[in-house]
Amino acid sequence: MGALRVGFAGTPAFAARALEAIARAGFTIPLVLTRPDRPKGRGLRLEPSPVKALALDLGLPVAQPETLKTAEARASALAVPLDVLVVAAYGLILPQAILDWPRHGGLNIHASRLPRWRGAAPIVRAIEAGDRASGITIMRMDAGLDTGPVVEIVDVPIAPDETAATLHDKLAATGASAIVGVLARLAHDGALACTPQPSEGASYAAKVVPRDAAVDWSRSAVALDRCVRAFDPAPGALARFGGEAVKIRRARAISREVDAAPGTVIAHGAEGIDVACGPVPAEGALRLIEVQPAGGKRMPADAYAAGRGIARGARFDNG
Repeated sequence: MGALRVGFAGTPAFAARALEAIARAGFTIPLVLTRPDRPKGRGLRLEPSPVKALALDLGLPVAQPETLKTAEARASALAVPLDVLVVAAYGLILPQAILDWPRHGGLNIHASRLPRWRGAAPIVRAIEAGDRASGITIMRMDAGLDTGPVVEIVDVPIAPDETAATLHDKLAATGASAIVGVLARLAHDGALACTPQPSEGASYAAKVVPRDAAVDWSRSAVALDRCVRAFDPAPGALARFGGEAVKIRRARAISREVDAAPGTVIAHGAEGIDVACGPVPAEGALRLIEVQPAGGKRMPADAYAAGRGIARGARFDNG
């Protein structure tokens, strides 16, 4: 294992899980690329990415270029000999010079079953769309956006109550295991077989922006259930009550006859707040179980209802 020089490029916790697995497997890691430290919190203190923090703990060399577009910006990285570069949620576009740098090219850990959900937010978009399965794809990188030939795909089922947070953790663990297996094959065989992606079934997972998570009560209960789970923990499915922003943190679609305008509270109690949604009449409602008022913490929906005097007939507005 140690004879294979594995570079790594990644930034968030998803990538850190893979870096840790590669290091534990005994591969030589001459260089770790990650995004520059970013200001966070009220004091806007610079904080390292999860990948940088882990790399420093492991005693690995770290580089944090702002860009790799220019020859000058990538010169120091290219001076480090590599056999392969593993990339996981790095956050920078890699120019051809970087793809050509390692002897065996680049391997990307992507959180979907390619070609479905190419792009920045495959976990969120899979839950939002109601997919029953996701997966990890290890692919050879090319100049396209997640278009390279596939080395390995590992299926990961999506549970009915899956959130972006829980699916993220499943896929991070799966990706870490899969990349170690692929690198072991490369170290043993000196090459990797791969298969071109099919042209059918391709879709694009657009980057998440806050407006994506705005609740529209005219949508079906099932669609809103998926919306809540897809945008948990960030940015959080957003609705409004009495002019106040409130994030719906946990909810589920329930089956019941509804003949009320979308957004209307039709029942509330210890189990939560039932809100009409979809067309009128409808065959379902969204039960709010846990919410987070603006500036506050997560709380049970029945406590939120009690604190604001919410009664049947009250109205939630769109986010």
